[in-house]
Amino acid sequence: MKTLIKSVILIFTVALFTSCDSDDDVNIQPTGESKLFTLNSVANPSISGTARFVENSDNSTTIELQLTGTPDGGQHPAHIHFNTAAEGGDIALTLGTVNGDTGFSTVTTSTLNDGTSITYDQLLQFDGYINVHLSANELETLVAQGDIGQNELTATTKVYALGEVDVDGISGTATFTERVNGEVLATLALQNTPDGGMHPAHIHDNTALEGGDIAYTFNAVNGTTGTSSTNFDDISFENILAYDGYINVHLSMDDLATLVAQGDIGQNELTGESTTYALATVDVAGISGDVTFEERVNGDALATISLIGTPDGGMHPAHIHAGSVATAPGAIVFTFNQVDGTTGVSKTNVSALDDDSVFGYDEAVAVDGYVNVHLSMADLATLVAQGNVGANVN
Repeated sequence: MKTLIKSVILIFTVALFTSCDSDDDVNIQPTGESKLFTLNSVANPSISGTARFVENSDNSTTIELQLTGTPDGGQHPAHIHFNTAAEGGDIALTLGTVNGDTGFSTVTTSTLNDGTSITYDQLLQFDGYINVHLSANELETLVAQGDIGQNELTATTKVYALGEVDVDGISGTATFTERVNGEVLATLALQNTPDGGMHPAHIHDNTALEGGDIAYTFNAVNGTTGTSSTNFDDISFENILAYDGYINVHLSMDDLATLVAQGDIGQNELTGESTTYALATVDVAGISGDVTFEERVNGDALATISLIGTPDGGMHPAHIHAGSVATAPGAIVFTFNQVDGTTGVSKTNVSALDDDSVFGYDEAVAVDGYVNVHLSMADLATLVAQGNVGANVN
């Protein structure tokens, strides 16, 4: 009898443990749904990787970090933070510490650090980013970082050139990238900025030639890295592409007048289409050059007169006249900004004739006209350069 009872108990116990183990296995099984996010290099360009979010059948999520390039023996704490990486935010969830030998960590959770429940689907919509740190004692040094959830970057991106202005050798780009939630990451990247400097930057209204008020403010460019990252939640990617604006990057908060880089964006961007016309010597020996019309995205043009041999300090009025050099004189139809004798250059935005009728790139390269550059406002009769443009050039 005792043997029978023992046998029944043993069978029941085995069945019970088998049942529990089976339930546990079922509860922690992946559903097959997963999402991969990119973790970019920060302090060390050789370290980067991914964060893989795996949905489990019990509504928990397994988060696996896999980095390449981590040093052997290192232990790298990792967290999900609130907000975008560009904005920064408090820790929302502590992830597994990345083992430098393998570059791997994993953690399974169904709650944030404060006990708030969070599902796989909610993590995929989370307003957050991941930081992976160098060590527990050096949390300020990041080895990898990436936006996740609704902040994930899409493949939709646009790059604008930022040209040199007042400081030799400094130039770069402004890159706008659309997020999953429709917000925009703006990244400024400049070359040759001085270590330790902080360079304020803004989007202004109008073209760089016309000037305009500040519309949007970037985080300042760090001179040591030459970079700045800013999240824009009040302008869409599509509106940036159509924006009537330009970017200024300044030397410092104390010297906003000195520009280290500048570039037209949106509808003012240059398309790469251009036409150049020669301007020959007329009444003053040694002065000649050309005028170039460059097409903008919105159909306007940037006109650049470039002369050699102009005297320092002079200011030389310039116009498009109706007709050709052979039929001169003709009436003035368009007025350029004056040529600076010291640089020999004049830049003008071309969108309308002096009578306000439409006059963009297509009209400029087809105009029945010629260009006169005069000695001065007081001596318009003396021409320093002249040349046919548009329809009058074979």
